[in-house]
Amino acid sequence: MNHLTRMEKGYVCVAGIDVERLRHVRPVVEGRLSTACLNRNGGPFDMTCVVDLGPTTHAGHPPETEDYKFDLRKASLLRLASPDEFKKLLKRMVSHRLSEIFGPELVRIGSSSCGVDVGHGSVSLGCLIPARRPALYLKARPGKADQVRMRVYDGDFDLDLSITDIRLYQSDHVTPNADLVSRIDQRLKSGADVILSVGLTRPFASSPDLSPIHWLQVNNIHLEENLTWLLG
Repeated sequence: MNHLTRMEKGYVCVAGIDVERLRHVRPVVEGRLSTACLNRNGGPFDMTCVVDLGPTTHAGHPPETEDYKFDLRKASLLRLASPDEFKKLLKRMVSHRLSEIFGPELVRIGSSSCGVDVGHGSVSLGCLIPARRPALYLKARPGKADQVRMRVYDGDFDLDLSITDIRLYQSDHVTPNADLVSRIDQRLKSGADVILSVGLTRPFASSPDLSPIHWLQVNNIHLEENLTWLLG
């Protein structure tokens, strides 16, 4: 597993790498995956977990071609990948340009966002080594919890993206862990090597008068000095 992201309170999205085919797989169920699927709650999923999903059925549509339906009751945790194993696998999946991952369908939207139109594109998940050190910060939102965001530059796109890495949040999976966000940003500023798990959201419209878009976001941060950082 190399994608572990928070959704609405009580729900998560997970994805990993098919080690035989070297492509991403997102296990999905009817409805949404609850936090009960997390290893800390007795389920099989956490970062670096090697999981046998059991029988699966492809359920993907462009750009979310990685979706496979599975039965959580038949999924099992086999083991945790070692830091060296996880690093080698991530390195085999990385790209240095977002366009290498998502293709020409990924287009700029506004000054600092980008996304893919509904029904377009061939993938919705990838791994990126950014062209310069990213910056992690908290954005204040009146009446709501702060939002964790990241400034990312890949050589083409200069972006300010939401980040949904569930490990950056407190146990309610809603409130950011401000101290942890600050510490990781300092590690990035000091030159720590990083690989970013990136992905496209399920489609939504940013305002009622606009069409839904699959928005680009940062799903997870993988610092090479601590690749086996688990949720718990």
